[in-house]
Amino acid sequence: MNETIQLNLAFILFLPWYAILAVLYWVYPRQPRTLLRWWFDMGSLTAAALATVASMQWSYRSADKAIDAIWPQVLATSVSYGVFLGIMTAAYFIRRRLIVARHQARVPTDSLTESFPGATS
Repeated sequence: MNETIQLNLAFILFLPWYAILAVLYWVYPRQPRTLLRWWFDMGSLTAAALATVASMQWSYRSADKAIDAIWPQVLATSVSYGVFLGIMTAAYFIRRRLIVARHQARVPTDSLTESFPGATS
């Protein structure tokens, strides 16, 4: 197998799952959709992608190949997935605290009930 493909195989195989998690992070919660949130989300996803690739390559190269031929791929997948989830989880809670909470504090609850007639607060 080509060395470049072998080195990045864990990332290639997990790319669809990383894409699903990234889309879910990007879409939810639906409000607020501000420029600050867009920049924060782009930065978070970029940091997660770069850290995932870096951790995957580091763990693949530092794995003990004497144990088994598949061990470097297993270790690279596990470490890179943990790094991706760690960064995305931290980004979610930071975004919720800094951006979403600030937006919810500015939106009065009376305006929400006016938008939906018959709704009670």
